[in-house]
Amino acid sequence: MPLKTLFLNPPSFENFDGGASSRWPATREIESYWYPVWLTYPAGLLEGSRLLDAPPHHVSAQETIEICKQYEFLVLFTSTVGWEGDQRLAEAIKAANPSIKIAFVGPPVTTAPDRALNECWAMDFICRREFDYSVVEFAQGKPLNEILGISYKLDSKVVHNPDRPQVEDLDAMPWATKIYKRDLDVTRYNVPFLLHPFIALYSTRGCPAQCTFCLWPQTLSGHAWRKRSSDDVAAEMKWARENFPDVKEFFFDDDTFNIQKGRTIELCEKLKPLGLTWSCTSRVTTDRETLKAMREAGCRLLIVGFESGDPQILKNIKKGATVERARAFAKDCHDLGLTIHGDFILGLPGETKESIRNTINFAKSLDVETIQVSIAHAYPGTEFFEFAKANGFIVNKQAMSDDGGHQMAHIEYPGLPTDYVMEMVHRFYDEYYFRPKAAFRVVWKAIVNRDIPRLYVEAKSFLKLRAQRNRMVKQARSQQGEPRAPVGAGA
Repeated sequence: MPLKTLFLNPPSFENFDGGASSRWPATREIESYWYPVWLTYPAGLLEGSRLLDAPPHHVSAQETIEICKQYEFLVLFTSTVGWEGDQRLAEAIKAANPSIKIAFVGPPVTTAPDRALNECWAMDFICRREFDYSVVEFAQGKPLNEILGISYKLDSKVVHNPDRPQVEDLDAMPWATKIYKRDLDVTRYNVPFLLHPFIALYSTRGCPAQCTFCLWPQTLSGHAWRKRSSDDVAAEMKWARENFPDVKEFFFDDDTFNIQKGRTIELCEKLKPLGLTWSCTSRVTTDRETLKAMREAGCRLLIVGFESGDPQILKNIKKGATVERARAFAKDCHDLGLTIHGDFILGLPGETKESIRNTINFAKSLDVETIQVSIAHAYPGTEFFEFAKANGFIVNKQAMSDDGGHQMAHIEYPGLPTDYVMEMVHRFYDEYYFRPKAAFRVVWKAIVNRDIPRLYVEAKSFLKLRAQRNRMVKQARSQQGEPRAPVGAGA
C-alpha cells in the first residue's frame, strides 16, 4: 500500500479562489470557486488518497490541521498570492504531525525552488511543473534521488533532480469527475457566468500561444499542446452526465480548448449525441465553421481573453490576435447564438490612460454578455515579470493582493499611477453594466434561469468590494497629496 496521502487545496483568505486550476489566484469581486483539477489526477492514481478542497467547502486551517493528523503524506498546491499563508499552514501541520511528509506543488515552487525550500522548514520536497507522477512515485516508496522533476534539501543544500518529461498519454490519466464524485460536493462550486451547479474538467494540456502574462503555460502546463482522444473525453462526459444528474453545465477549462479545428469538430461529433450543455475557453482566432460545430454540439458559452482593445498592447503581450479579428469573432458568436464572457486586463505593458479608454470603448462595442476586468499581475516565471522587473515597474513591495486576497495593482508605468488603474477597473464595470441594454440582459438571464437570489447575492458582494476599493484609492491619494484623476481622463 502507498503512503496514506492527502491532496490539499489549502484554506487561505476568506472566499479565496487560488487553488489548483485558478488562472488568476484572488478573492473575486463575487465569490467564485474553480475546481482543483490538477490535483485530481494523482489523487486518482493513488489508492486510499483523498482530495480536500478547503476553500469552497469552508474547511478552516485548524480543521485542516486535524485532518492531516490522519495522513502520512501531504501534497499542497500553493499559489503566488497564498504562498506565505501556505508556509505557515504547513509548519503548523508538521508541528501537529511530525512524521508527515509534505510536498508543495504549483507555480511559486516551480519558479523559485531554492527560495521555497529555504523559506519553509516543514517542506520535504517540491515538484517542478507537472507533478502527477512525481508525487505518486514518492507515495509508492521511490527514493527522492530517483524521482524526476523534484527539488529537496540534502545536508542543508538544495538538490535539483533532472526535469521530468511532460505527460504525453493523457488518456492514461484518471477522470477528474470520478474524484469529484468521491471527494467533493459539486454544489459548492460557483462561477457567476456559468450555470449552477457546474463541473469543470480538462480535455487538453498546454497552450502553444505565447502571451507574455499568462501564468500556466509558462510555469506549469507548458506550451506543448497535448490532447486526450475524443473517445476518452466523450466517455467521461457520458459517465459524468449519468452520475451528476443535477449538474446543469460542463466546462472545459483547458488553456485553449478549440485551438485545433479538426480535433474540435471531431470531438463535437462525439459530444452531440449526449445532449449536454457545455462551455469552454476560446481564442478569437476560432473560425465560424468551428464555432458552428460547437454550437450544434451543445456549447453555450465561451470564455474569451480579449485582454485589450488597443492594437499596440496586443502586440506587446504577443497575443497573436487583432482587434479586427476579435470583432469578427464576436459577431460570429452572436449570429450563432453563442454567449461570450469576455476577459480584459488593465495595466499590461504599454498601458496608458488612452489605451485604457480604448479598451473600455472596445468592450462596449463588442457587447458581450458578461465581462471580467482584472488588474495586470506580473507573476514570477512569466515574460511579463521579467519585463516589469528589468524596467523597475513593480511597486507596492510587489504585493499582488490586499489583506483579504483581493487583487491590487503592483505594476506602475510613467504617467499611470496604480490608484488610477484601480479606479478604472470599477469605471470599466460601471460603464459596461450600467448601460440599459446590459443591465436588462443580466436581470433577464437571472429571471429565465430562476437565479434572482443568486443575482442579489452577487450584486451585493460586488458593490461591497467596489466601495472598499474606492476607499483605498481615496486613502492612497490623500497620503500622496495627489489630486483625484479626472473621470474622463484618456477619453
